[in-house]
Amino acid sequence: MKHTYENAVNLIGRFLIAALFLPAGIAKLTGFAGTVGYIQSVGLPSPTAAAVIALVVEIAGGVALIVGYQTRIAAVVLAIFTFFASVFFHAYWAAPADQAFVAQLLFFKNIAVMGGLLVLASAGAGSFSIDGRKAAK
Repeated sequence: MKHTYENAVNLIGRFLIAALFLPAGIAKLTGFAGTVGYIQSVGLPSPTAAAVIALVVEIAGGVALIVGYQTRIAAVVLAIFTFFASVFFHAYWAAPADQAFVAQLLFFKNIAVMGGLLVLASAGAGSFSIDGRKAAK
């Protein structure tokens, strides 16, 4: 019973974390020019390549979390991605005073998401996953 509960909660957690990344990646894909422009507006080099990397990481990482495939790797990659996204796009310390509160809120929300991803990287996907099925064989 305990393992069923833990695996079910792990699955729900993976879905909830993926709910942040998968829609964002799809939005970047469908609004690619806007994504490139936004990346360019913060002064990052190679905004087109950065947009491609971002949408691939978010879509592939989100799907990997949902199905539980290479979950530990996906969680670490998403955590690293989230760190850099936080520093470059939610730099509350450099935001105008009227925007600093929201930027700080988003920054620390991302820090919390990184924490969840690192816990997932440590725990793995559990039995209700492709990784779990492979481990059971």
